[in-house]
Amino acid sequence: MIPFSILDLAPITEGSTARVALQNSQKLAVAAEEKGFHRVWLAEHHGMRGVASSATAVVLGHIGAATQHIRIGSGGIMLPNHSPLVIAEQFGTLASLFPDRVDLGLGRAPGTDMATAKALRRNTATQLDTYRGDVLELQSYLSSPKPKQTIIAIPGVDSQVPLWMLGSSLYSAKLAADLGLPYSFASHFAPEQLLDALSLYRAGFTPSKQCKHPYVMAGVMAVIADTDEEANYLFTSVQQQFINMNRGINSPFVKPIDHISEICTPPEKAMLAHILRYAMVGSKQTVTDKLQQFIKATEIDELIVSTPIFDIQARLKSVNLLSEVGLMQKFIANK
Repeated sequence: MIPFSILDLAPITEGSTARVALQNSQKLAVAAEEKGFHRVWLAEHHGMRGVASSATAVVLGHIGAATQHIRIGSGGIMLPNHSPLVIAEQFGTLASLFPDRVDLGLGRAPGTDMATAKALRRNTATQLDTYRGDVLELQSYLSSPKPKQTIIAIPGVDSQVPLWMLGSSLYSAKLAADLGLPYSFASHFAPEQLLDALSLYRAGFTPSKQCKHPYVMAGVMAVIADTDEEANYLFTSVQQQFINMNRGINSPFVKPIDHISEICTPPEKAMLAHILRYAMVGSKQTVTDKLQQFIKATEIDELIVSTPIFDIQARLKSVNLLSEVGLMQKFIANK
């Protein structure tokens, strides 16, 4: 009985626009709230023709205005791209608009290519050396002001927006443990170090004001349809996306195809099997069985689910079917 949450990248689909993608993200958030999901997070990516959530805080305002109580947040903000003060002001503003609903998930990757990272005015030479300090600086801006504090985030100061550490490596797990923050692992696209990272985080966790005990979230992809065959068909969109990324092709989110093997080389097939090993694809019963195995193996406190489906109606149906999974229904019944 753990919370289920939604991770959204506001996918810009082939033949469509960013405007439609953002409208669809709002529809998805409204549906997630109606079905009892705990959070909706959006991710910061730049320069990707298939992602409309680059201005993450702005999109969260769009999502928050259309919903009433579901938590909204970043999954995540790539902090090395930004001044901690600016992020404190952005999320302090969101917290003022949507009290007790806002989460601030942080990552240290650029979320883009290096040329775009430089265009973001990012200091690529010192990013790893300053990340921990940037997190602490950001946390201080969102906390109660100290005597004689000269730099104040307004809005932001004393908002107590909860921070999350996001990552796909042992580095992020150790930092989350050291700072006593909740931790979200990106197993939906980087599964390699999942179990090692969770073990390291739990073993080294230091209690903090925000978090007294370790709290772990992990990500999976979920594509659910009436039948396994239909779900596997819908899943070919994200498989194509990873193939295109591997080939250096920057394209909108593409339509599904009948047979992924027709465009996939043997090395690419192996790559997909590795990267997408935690993709839950199939009917409601098939996905239920896979989720039970995943949750048992990881002992996570919360599940966050990406639904990479081309057609918005099929995406909404997948979320609806996910909400009917017995594990989630038990959580809702006991809230």
